[in-house]
Amino acid sequence: MTRVTVIVVVLAFIWFCACRAKPNGSKNKKPKQVVPDIDCDVRAGKINLPEFIARCPAHCKETRQQVYGTGVFASISSICNAAIHGGVITNTGGKVIVRKMAGQNIYKGSNSNGVRSLSLPKWRESFVVSVGKPKKDVIYPSTLDYVPSRPTYVKTSQNEGKSVTTLPPTTTTPDVPTTTPEPTTTPAPTTTTRPTTTTKARAAAHKTRDAGSSHPYLAHVAATSSRQSSNSQPKNPSQVFRGSPYPNRYSQRASAGLRRPEAGSAIRRQPSSPVGPAFNRVQPAPPERSPTASQSNPAFPRRDWPPLSYARPDWFPGVRRPADVSYAVPDSGYTSSETDPSETTAPQSTDQDRGHKPLLDVTHTKVEPVDAWKPEANPYESGFSLREPEPVPRAPEPASQGDPNCKVDLAFLMDGSWSIGKRRFKIQKDFLSEVAQVINVGVAGPMMGIIQYGDDPVTEFSLRTHSSSREVKSAIDKISQKGGLSNVGKALSYINKQYFSDANGNRGGAPNVAVVLVDGWPTDKVEEASRLARESGINIFFVTIEGPDDSEKQNLVEANFVDKAVCRTNGFYSLPVNSWFALRKAVQPLVKRVCDTDRLVCSKTCLNANDIAFVIDGSSSVGTGNFRTVLQFVANVTREFEISDTDTRVGAIQYTYEQRLEFAFGQYNNKAELLNAIKRINYWSGGTSTGAAITYAAEQLFSKSKPNKRKIMIVITDGRSYDDVRVPAEAVQRQGVIAYSIGIAWAAQDELEYIATDPDKEHSFFVDEFDNLYKFVPKIIHNICQEFNSQPRN
Repeated sequence: MTRVTVIVVVLAFIWFCACRAKPNGSKNKKPKQVVPDIDCDVRAGKINLPEFIARCPAHCKETRQQVYGTGVFASISSICNAAIHGGVITNTGGKVIVRKMAGQNIYKGSNSNGVRSLSLPKWRESFVVSVGKPKKDVIYPSTLDYVPSRPTYVKTSQNEGKSVTTLPPTTTTPDVPTTTPEPTTTPAPTTTTRPTTTTKARAAAHKTRDAGSSHPYLAHVAATSSRQSSNSQPKNPSQVFRGSPYPNRYSQRASAGLRRPEAGSAIRRQPSSPVGPAFNRVQPAPPERSPTASQSNPAFPRRDWPPLSYARPDWFPGVRRPADVSYAVPDSGYTSSETDPSETTAPQSTDQDRGHKPLLDVTHTKVEPVDAWKPEANPYESGFSLREPEPVPRAPEPASQGDPNCKVDLAFLMDGSWSIGKRRFKIQKDFLSEVAQVINVGVAGPMMGIIQYGDDPVTEFSLRTHSSSREVKSAIDKISQKGGLSNVGKALSYINKQYFSDANGNRGGAPNVAVVLVDGWPTDKVEEASRLARESGINIFFVTIEGPDDSEKQNLVEANFVDKAVCRTNGFYSLPVNSWFALRKAVQPLVKRVCDTDRLVCSKTCLNANDIAFVIDGSSSVGTGNFRTVLQFVANVTREFEISDTDTRVGAIQYTYEQRLEFAFGQYNNKAELLNAIKRINYWSGGTSTGAAITYAAEQLFSKSKPNKRKIMIVITDGRSYDDVRVPAEAVQRQGVIAYSIGIAWAAQDELEYIATDPDKEHSFFVDEFDNLYKFVPKIIHNICQEFNSQPRN
């Protein structure tokens, strides 16, 4: 009975333990998604994951972290601010999913959801953001792998020379016995067991500098390009061992001591030189050098081949260790295999070779001639352990941001004519290089391009080609003189029609500046080409070197060519230089002027420098259908202008007996949004009080106009006003408003003339039917631009 009781107790205990070990519930529950938190300043390029989810904190918009692009963002952008810009989250924060993409050539800037994104010519990696709701059965990493901003360095002892090594992650397999000699003068080694250190896929980056000598075997890096041509020839056996062909060329150090095996350095070989398993181990360190440790090597008699002709490189991807046989030159001509210990003999060194040649592991290695190796054999099937060194992934270095106080698109027209000669052409290049250095080129500041002109203009590099002063200076050094005449007019026409384009890096929000360098005077006319360039918004500067004196002015193709070409004739846009050798003195004055964006008045054109107010008649006589036609006319006029907060702004008022502000200046800073707002205006219906509507426009719109904007009012009415229009019209015109009046059907002609700015025939229009309104769109745009371009240039 007692036996039965014990069995029952044991079974009950086992059953109880099994129940305790059983997981709660029989169903496999979906693991919960853990969302890691990030800061507002975290950039997508700093996270080493192709796709991940993260939670942004609140109030990232106030941090003003930079964002580059629209929809698709450059990886140097702030993740959280990019998500706010794209409408994925609000300023209260939230979860976002980030997916990496390939880099792009053009990232367009825009203003969305209170975040201003900048344009960028190109970047190596992109990303998109989406709402942080993972798809079904998709689990993102719960932790983020950040790219290290700076590698970790370990310094070796001073008696090994100056050596700094980056340690990658390693795994240890304690299986392979190796032989490590003691640092004595005798060759007898002590057998120990040490773990083999196997490097992960990420290779180490090394910086090495020897004290007092340069190792000859490190020169194989420079000979990699010639390796292919020598594969068919027998390899020199001396290339396997260190030091043997160079006994007297490099001085030995007094005492190198023991070399400490380093993690990540056990296996080092060139990609085209397979290394057998006998070499896939931590190599033995050399014994302490001593003049008495001199022995002969019967298995490998020493042969004095002449030194190889490899040029020594300035770098070497590893710590210089005599014990590492895999540091031999590429395709050393030897291979190794695992053999019986009795078949091998330990190689022993002489006095001269002692400082360089390693002691091989005689129990595991056998060195054979290259003929014994079968090229057709697949090394991946024969026990070889091939570990290709891969570059360490590094965080992309952000492009130079430049000087944000000098954000201009700057094009230099350099004189390549034969008249200046090679010496002065070199002076011109030096001048441009110094300008590039002083101006601090960068994606958030000035961008610089160069056109060389002679008979015809040629683009040396566009605005988007280089994003730092260093790159620009390097490109300038490579420019060669084209020759020909000095056709400046042709070059100005070229930059107006082709150079300042979106494809060439024109950013739109930055002023366009063209600086013309000319030796003496142009050989063609510049007036017409300059006028068209100015009307397109290009600020033209002239740097005239050794200009014409009084006796030479009779040779000019066009008199006063500088005043006819520059943006304004007040002296700000022209820099005369008396001598080519004094050109350098013009660097600072020129940079100061081109960066003074407030004085670059030619950036303002008839299409981007206006505050336009539409005063629309919504009275009962118009009707719903005709009111839609009026709105279409308003949209057609608006479509011709460049719309943004810094360019042309549009506001609208609808009136009957009363007035209603439909939208104010700057309320819509995007053309598409503005056109949709015009389309959404609802017809009001009522009486006609045009005079009161003009006064209302002055109070609600023009009182808030920017001082550097041209104020334009366009009044649209279909009948006579119930109130006086003359006094309100004169009052608003005294405020500097240019008034246009458009009458339809029953509008009174005298009232239209009272409203319009003088001369009436240029500002007052009448049409008998609403459907004919579209005919006056080109006329109104032409008049606005003609008045703008006829302003004095002094």
